[in-house]
Amino acid sequence: MTLLWIAVIAASVLSFAQKWVGYQAPPDVLERPRVSRITALLPIALLGALVATQTATSGNEILLDARLAGLGAAVVLLVLRAPFLVVVIGAAVVAAGLRALGWA
Repeated sequence: MTLLWIAVIAASVLSFAQKWVGYQAPPDVLERPRVSRITALLPIALLGALVATQTATSGNEILLDARLAGLGAAVVLLVLRAPFLVVVIGAAVVAAGLRALGWA
């Protein structure tokens, strides 16, 4: 077994253990105001980190390319309260247009 598989199995076991510990927490701990605020903001932080990673990196490099412009267009459309489908299509059109113009 390679080191990669050992790491994958260990991460899986740790993930399962963390989830199990979460189920063992008493409800009064989870209903505390501070814990409630933190758990409400965690998905937003994780999604933001995922978007930043997928938009501005390629492998081990930080790249500023058409994806970043597409994200900027999506942010503008979201601020303007455009429907989600319009946001996705608008970001794709901006990114595709810039790639067609040669900005990879």
